[in-house]
Amino acid sequence: MRDAYIVTSIRTPGCKRKKGAFKDTRPEDLLSFILRAAVEKTPNLEMKDVEDIMIGCAFPEAEQGLNIGRVASQIAGFPLEVSGATVNRFCASGLEAIALASLRVMAGWSEITIGGGVESMTYVPMPGNLPRPHPEYAAKHAELYVSMGITAENVAKRYKISREEQDEFAYRSQMKATEARNGNLFKEIVPTPAAKYIQKDNGTHEKETFIVDCDDGIRPDTTLEGLAALHPAFAANGTVTPGNSSQTTDGAAASIIMCEDKVKELGVEPLAKFRCYTTVGCRPDEMGLGPRYAIPKLLDKAGMVLEDIGLYEINEAFASQVLYCLKELELDKHMEKINIHGGAIALGHPLGCTGAKLCATLLTNMMEKDVQYGIESMCIGGGMGAAALFERCM
Repeated sequence: MRDAYIVTSIRTPGCKRKKGAFKDTRPEDLLSFILRAAVEKTPNLEMKDVEDIMIGCAFPEAEQGLNIGRVASQIAGFPLEVSGATVNRFCASGLEAIALASLRVMAGWSEITIGGGVESMTYVPMPGNLPRPHPEYAAKHAELYVSMGITAENVAKRYKISREEQDEFAYRSQMKATEARNGNLFKEIVPTPAAKYIQKDNGTHEKETFIVDCDDGIRPDTTLEGLAALHPAFAANGTVTPGNSSQTTDGAAASIIMCEDKVKELGVEPLAKFRCYTTVGCRPDEMGLGPRYAIPKLLDKAGMVLEDIGLYEINEAFASQVLYCLKELELDKHMEKINIHGGAIALGHPLGCTGAKLCATLLTNMMEKDVQYGIESMCIGGGMGAAALFERCM
């Protein structure tokens, strides 16, 4: 198979659901903007050169429905001939989209594709507008539909992850993110237009646009004492709180992928090769264990070991599940490689966007730290894990 080269990988800021800067910005506008920006940032590339666009979305309904991968690409101005699709693997949707877009290139079906993700948790909140579990199956297997917060509590209780450990991890995430933002290290972010509605003297509202250039969920004033004072969010005597859980977030991200011939023809400097991808299932009532199984499976497929990897981006759905996975994989001995600029506890988890967002972050960090191999991984609602391997073009 051919190599698939990622030549551009960018994201919007991540903004807090309902309270953040994107609360009045429709998901189609977030996605169409980042798709245009990805093309504009790629030398000598025109929209007509892209053959297919694959977009991850965890709740593809309402404003995110009607195949947002196609709708947003048309809003962005891509020609009619450029096709688009939407894929849902819940928390790994954005990474799944990049994997599928890369496979088209690797198989020779396409020369240039885009993989990305979008989620507006303001417009379409968890678990969607009208969830309807299967009544007979749910009666016997309620764990398939259980709240992800409860699964995080299950992990904490079953594997003895203490409240103190979770809060310490959350604190470090916030501090790393604060330091990175202050140091202008989130270079994968593209300043993004957002909408707001201003009430006029006559009682009508007028739409105005402003620019958002940073993640607005970072809390630089976080303290361990403040985290310890928070009440459990999912169980009366639990240890999982809003402070040691990921933030519900709005955002979009996109990566442009090419074959080697197109890289040379356009004179583009590629960022990385998309090397390998895998998924795995686990118990739905402890879905956070996904990375613990997905990462070893990925390394086995790639013929590599943990020590070969220079950086990891492991989605911080909840501190309890990340801590368990790191301990089991013995990556807790290499924290300098893990989420070096913070994770979803500080930066947000815009579900269908997250896999695409982490790709942009990981590749940026691999360039910053001059490492050859990086892995991104996440747990997935319903009891799964996903992981992808990237090789930087040195």
